Amino acid sequence: MRRKTKKIKVGNLYIGGDAPISIQSMTNTKTSDVFATVNQILAMEQAGVEVVRVTVNDMAAAEAIKSIKSQIHVPLVADIHFDYRLAIESIKNGVDKLRINPGNIGSEERIKAVVDTAKAYHVPIRIGVNSGSLEKEFLEKYGHVTADALFESAMKHIKILEHLEFYDIIISIKASDIQMTLEAYEKLAREVNYPFHIGITEAGTKFQGTVKSSIGIGYLLLNGIGDTMRVSLTSDPLDEIPVCKAILKSLKLRNFGINFVSCPTCGRTETDMIKIAEAIEMKTKHIDKEITVAVMGCAVNGPGEAKEADLGVACGPHSGLIFRKGEILKKVPEDEIVDTIVRMIEEY
Repeated sequence: MRRKTKKIKVGNLYIGGDAPISIQSMTNTKTSDVFATVNQILAMEQAGVEVVRVTVNDMAAAEAIKSIKSQIHVPLVADIHFDYRLAIESIKNGVDKLRINPGNIGSEERIKAVVDTAKAYHVPIRIGVNSGSLEKEFLEKYGHVTADALFESAMKHIKILEHLEFYDIIISIKASDIQMTLEAYEKLAREVNYPFHIGITEAGTKFQGTVKSSIGIGYLLLNGIGDTMRVSLTSDPLDEIPVCKAILKSLKLRNFGINFVSCPTCGRTETDMIKIAEAIEMKTKHIDKEITVAVMGCAVNGPGEAKEADLGVACGPHSGLIFRKGEILKKVPEDEIVDTIVRMIEEY
């Protein structure tokens, strides 16, 4: 069962409560380059992103927020460290959420200035605790980064905001170590009811990062923890979004179109299963209807899987039996399987 949390409004969507688990990513352009940043965000939108974060590391980036916001269609998050003036300027220019650590903004007076502005503009704050930037006090206390250190850092920042009577809070508490991340989130989940942004930070390159993120994020989601998510990859940001979608889809937490069931092939396979499955998936990736399609390679599991699917094919010697809801419709030669299934999916 999903953890019960507050429901926080971020731009035109909600995070937490009964809102769908949303997909996030972050641009890697110079935010002050409005043209490049907007183009990248629009491409992310096409891929299915629902919240986008940009770095705001100087006043030019903060000033660019207004123009960027006017050209995109998803909530925009400003990622800010150290300089409280950048946070205030970003809010005034229309950003939908801040990602800060209140403790590194400076004096209580500066923190209050940011919080007061966020209150006035109804902008929530994500507290982003990260193993790579843990405060010195917790490193000295524990000797190195631990789940307890991450947890205590998060609680410290939460208390700063709560002391200022600010409660529109979302929290992330990430490490590159999967088990440490899971333990930290679980500790925090027992203490607060704020929504969580989940992920494994610095997860790695496209392959390694996908594996680590899928394990870590999948575990959290299966245990009801997580309200918005990002898969952090050392890759094009566009590569992050389909991984997020695949994780949510495989756990049946969101519907993102066709659910493919296909066998891994073995020595019994007598058709080019890999080519067939990839071709069907590629030609139908634009379809967002919730439908299960089975592409199976032999008579062992093929008929059973095809029976459970809306549409399917059980391949035999250079041919395939086409099924619909378990009913055999026809037998087609191998070179007609892809076109036949694709046509039936589109008609369905």
